[in-house]
Amino acid sequence: MNTFIRTAALIPFLAIGATAAQAEPEAYVLDSSHSQVLFSYDHFGLSTTYGMFSGFDGEIAFDQEDPANSTVAVSFPVRSMLTGWEERFTHFMTDDFFGASEDDMVTFTSTGIEVTGESTALITGDLTMNDITREVVLDATLNAVMDAHPVEGKPWAGFDATTTVLRSDYDMGMFAPYVSDEVSIMISVEAMKAE
Repeated sequence: MNTFIRTAALIPFLAIGATAAQAEPEAYVLDSSHSQVLFSYDHFGLSTTYGMFSGFDGEIAFDQEDPANSTVAVSFPVRSMLTGWEERFTHFMTDDFFGASEDDMVTFTSTGIEVTGESTALITGDLTMNDITREVVLDATLNAVMDAHPVEGKPWAGFDATTTVLRSDYDMGMFAPYVSDEVSIMISVEAMKAE
């Protein structure tokens, strides 16, 4: 396996196994049942509060000859947020934070990839929330690559990623700094080769 192919295969959301070079990007989709975004923030210095988005969709295009030509796009409804407490969810959906209607979405679209190690990469992209778009960088780690998923029998990959965003960048800075402006985001996803 040459160095280029080995390096390309390590990019987390591109990992489909290092086989023959591809002339065009190949389509992959997220496994909605095993993909989630967790977020956490400091609450008055007293506790760390958590929430989650799960069951969302995403599309990946992989160009093995030119990894920079690969892309990922993910979206999910704001109102799919899980907080564990209905009153917190209701407050998050008000104008104090998201002011979310049924159609409001959170989206991430990649704009660039930088391989940083044997199983790590920085994925730069545009994160849109509350009708505001900011650039974020995901610090991603490849977890595993399978040529054939044990149940599905097709190529599969999984990775984790982290980033930090400021609520105030998205016009959601209510109660900062007592409730931290910084929100830590942890992502874990699986992707399968599209039909």
